[in-house]
Amino acid sequence: MRAMVYRGPYKIRVEDKDVPAIEHPNDAIVRVTLAAICGSDLHLYHGLMPDTRIGHTFGHEFIGVVERVGSSVENLQVGDRVMVPFNVFCGSCWFCARGLYSNCHNVNPNATAVGGIYGYSHTTGGYDGGQSQYVRVPFADVGPARIPDWMHDEDAVCLTDAAATGYFGAQLGEIAEGDTVVVLGAGPVGLVAAQSSWLMGAGRVIVVDHLQERLEKARTMAHAETLDYDEYDDVVVEMKKQTDYLGADVVIEAVGAEADGNFLQQVTGTKLKLQGGSPVALNWAIDGVRKGGTVSVVGAYGPIPNAVKFGDALNKGLTLRMNQTPVKRQWPRMFEHVRNGHLTPREVVTHRFPLEDIAEAYHVFSSKLDGCIKPLILPDAA
Repeated sequence: MRAMVYRGPYKIRVEDKDVPAIEHPNDAIVRVTLAAICGSDLHLYHGLMPDTRIGHTFGHEFIGVVERVGSSVENLQVGDRVMVPFNVFCGSCWFCARGLYSNCHNVNPNATAVGGIYGYSHTTGGYDGGQSQYVRVPFADVGPARIPDWMHDEDAVCLTDAAATGYFGAQLGEIAEGDTVVVLGAGPVGLVAAQSSWLMGAGRVIVVDHLQERLEKARTMAHAETLDYDEYDDVVVEMKKQTDYLGADVVIEAVGAEADGNFLQQVTGTKLKLQGGSPVALNWAIDGVRKGGTVSVVGAYGPIPNAVKFGDALNKGLTLRMNQTPVKRQWPRMFEHVRNGHLTPREVVTHRFPLEDIAEAYHVFSSKLDGCIKPLILPDAA
């Protein structure tokens, strides 16, 4: 089969790999029909995540058709069209029993925190991902779901991570009716977080970014107010000015490890790799939320320490909530929101590339060329 293969920072190519085999009776083999590149894939591409090994195939957002199933699989049949959450999880451990699928205790021997994730280095289990023609799906009875007949494929692939993570970010904020919510980052996750904030009762939603195409998308897709942080000497001061100098009730940090906005933090976090990424957006969230407010963090960071203003968070009495998204837990309610038109995940999609052109896709997305917000990968396209 053809698959994206990592050859070092900024170096990827498409190569022939063996079609994955059934390794356990609970496995399924899925032929990928549509995949996506996530903003967090760029952290791998840029060499920011430890233990990203040569030969690894990225891709934790994908849908496809079941080609083979192991002898113990009961809920899927060959030919089923399925969407696969980015979490690999067993469904039966202490954490899974409580819906914490992203913290599954049985799928990742290399960490005590995060569970397994497709295509996201050996720090999350070393599972090959879906930027390929085929992928092995462990625990096939508990992870994948059949794609509803009414659902658009591009909505389905966004729901495997980006849209679910945006929704989860708003959920973590515990938004009360009438709250002012600030979303840091107008990428796919931030855009859906802004849409979701209205569903959860926000009275005002403000999105902060500096790329004009993303800010425009925030206004049209999420009906949010926008702030371009390049226009202000200190965007935190402007956030407070916009909220009667109190700060927002809830701030959702949807940027993660490669946040711009502070040269020193960016250099130490993303160039010298002295931190687990640049904590600029996280510190803006702590500074910009009101005392007693809530900061929701769904941006991805590496496992090593960051220069985070924890003392300020303590003294302001903040609630900090964060996790990798337990995707499948969000789906029942999200499906209804998508079906009713209240959430529109596929609006974030701007580009579509054949698998053979994935190196170009990463370059365009990484360099933010051509207004690229969300690229999809078509494994079978010429």
